[in-house]
Amino acid sequence: MAICVPVRDMKDTAAFAKLVRESSEPITVTKNGYSEFVVMRAEDYDLMREEVAKARLLRVLADADRSYEEGDFADGPAFVSSVRERYGL
Repeated sequence: MAICVPVRDMKDTAAFAKLVRESSEPITVTKNGYSEFVVMRAEDYDLMREEVAKARLLRVLADADRSYEEGDFADGPAFVSSVRERYGL
């Protein structure tokens, strides 16, 4: 179940920190009845960042597979040769 607290509840930092630590979900902090920001445990944030990174990597790999299947690629030696030619290396 989502937890939503008003920003004034953050004044008691010890109680707020305990709430965050014990919650299995992010906590939405509101100001004047509107969402202001979200607080979560550091471990949960790290896991979320890992999942986002994995999703980005999978998207890049899927794009590379699609390009390969469409024949949109150059082999290694040809690529190196073209770079050397272009930049006079």
